[in-house]
Amino acid sequence: MKLGIGIGWRPEIADAVEALPGIDWVETVAENVCTGHLPDSLVRLRDRGVTVVPHGVALGLGGAERPDAGRLADLAARAELLGSPLVTEHIAFVRAGGPRTASPGLEAGHLLPVPRTWDALDVLCENVRIAQDSLPVPLALENIAALVSWPDEELTEGQFLAELVERTGVRLLIDVANLHTNHVNRGEDPATALDELPVEAIAYVHVAGGVEKDGVWHDTHAHPVTRPVLDVLAELRSRVDPPGVLLERDDDFPPASELADELTTIRATLDRAATLGALRKETPSTPAATAGRVASRPAPGAEGSAHADSVRDRVAVAQTALLSALVAGTPAPHGFDHHRLGIQSRALAAKRAGVVAKVAPELPEILGAGYRDAFLAYARTRPMSAGYRRDALDFAEGLLIVGRPADAAARRRLTHWWQDRAGARPPRRTTRLVRAARAALVGR
Repeated sequence: MKLGIGIGWRPEIADAVEALPGIDWVETVAENVCTGHLPDSLVRLRDRGVTVVPHGVALGLGGAERPDAGRLADLAARAELLGSPLVTEHIAFVRAGGPRTASPGLEAGHLLPVPRTWDALDVLCENVRIAQDSLPVPLALENIAALVSWPDEELTEGQFLAELVERTGVRLLIDVANLHTNHVNRGEDPATALDELPVEAIAYVHVAGGVEKDGVWHDTHAHPVTRPVLDVLAELRSRVDPPGVLLERDDDFPPASELADELTTIRATLDRAATLGALRKETPSTPAATAGRVASRPAPGAEGSAHADSVRDRVAVAQTALLSALVAGTPAPHGFDHHRLGIQSRALAAKRAGVVAKVAPELPEILGAGYRDAFLAYARTRPMSAGYRRDALDFAEGLLIVGRPADAAARRRLTHWWQDRAGARPPRRTTRLVRAARAALVGR
């Protein structure tokens, strides 16, 4: 199916997206769409014949647990509501811990890389098949950007994606900005990945901006698209004509004219790459797509459910150890780069602070300039376990327990805010003392 040129629809730029010329389709974050009421902007776009694709971020198909049936049902409902020809998600894990590891459940609030191992591939493939059976339209999965690398990986990114497609028939959403990110942060050549993966399985392509700081590329989706990312897009287009290409922007939204300019640049890049690709010596596509293939290991289903569960247990232990190091301050697992883990940990905490400020804008208003430092201090000892709105309530409660903020008027405002949303009275003095003592013990 040909999608054409599109842009990520976000409420902050809804009017601009509607007015942009030459937009064939849009993509919206699935979890931000209420099935009971579509935003008027999306309704108008859909009525104009603009295709709308829901893009999920919360399934965690790369995680050790099987996909949550409720989350799958919600994603299916959004696809049907929008009349979408496909839905997309990520090759990532977003939570860990729980009964399988006899440890507290942890939420990353971010897309984290799965190890490119046979175990992780076995788990991912089963999860993908479960998702495919639950969705009314085809599924495409996106490669993600990563700051950290797993030790002792057994497959390259291209090989991992090729095996995934071979086993499940899933489509691919290739993010060229993420290929560039992994080139800078992990030394992985985008051209090699493109040679190894099955480009004929591409459903569409993401293009997004980022920024480099101290030798680390941050995939921000809040900066203009850079020339190196466009070069990777050109590399991809020289191999295949992707059905769709989409510009992503999630923050620090520029004027509509700048978005239009970026779309014009993307179109020009595709046109030039198509011309150069046509001039190349023609070579069969199959050898190129399978050049990096390795012999497949049998899927765990052939050996029984007990073996499949033992594979999941191994993946669960590894992912829980990594996520715990990132959000709970536990020791870094063996083989990981401690410096990179520190960068990722700080980035996750900063993202939490930013998202909580968006879902609960009253908090930075009440706390003023001290909001960010107070939240980061809270995040060092309180991993997220139930989403950002719960995180905001827990943060406010934690401040009230220790008698903050110091300003009495601000503390009253915070108390009233907490009461309105928690549906209960703030903890009494005895409860506060007990919780404070527990927190002190945990922090030792």
